[in-house]
Amino acid sequence: MTTARAKQDAAWMRLALDEAEDARDAGEVPVGAVIVRDGELLARGANAMVTGADPTAHAELLAIHAALAALGVARLEGCTLYVTLEPCAMCAGAIVLARLDRVVFGAWDEKAGMAGSVGDVLRHPKLNHRPEVKGGVQAEECGVLLKAFFEGRR
Repeated sequence: MTTARAKQDAAWMRLALDEAEDARDAGEVPVGAVIVRDGELLARGANAMVTGADPTAHAELLAIHAALAALGVARLEGCTLYVTLEPCAMCAGAIVLARLDRVVFGAWDEKAGMAGSVGDVLRHPKLNHRPEVKGGVQAEECGVLLKAFFEGRR
């Protein structure tokens, strides 16, 4: 990866972390996401499962819905999703269906991650779309946020 691309990934992940902090402050599991195309922010999302009384209100899905609406399209070709936690099966399926070109995530999710931890929906060879995947971007910062949230709940 080029240094410029690594710097861009870190900057966009910082915005995703801001969304995760907003989720935490609202009492949600602190996961945040942003969608970018051609260096432009298209959409943001923060977990809203509790506040929205919707178990599908994951940061990734909310960002995908917002980006589709902003562009007025049915696919997100040319877009990159930045998310603070490795996507789950539901979100990975939505990413594939939305045709995102690239997924960059922070912390690995050893219990439910579907971008290499538990399984790999995003790069499954039988699917007709497989985005580029980069995991572990600012993993420590993303992981600390999640760990602190759950420790505070115990």
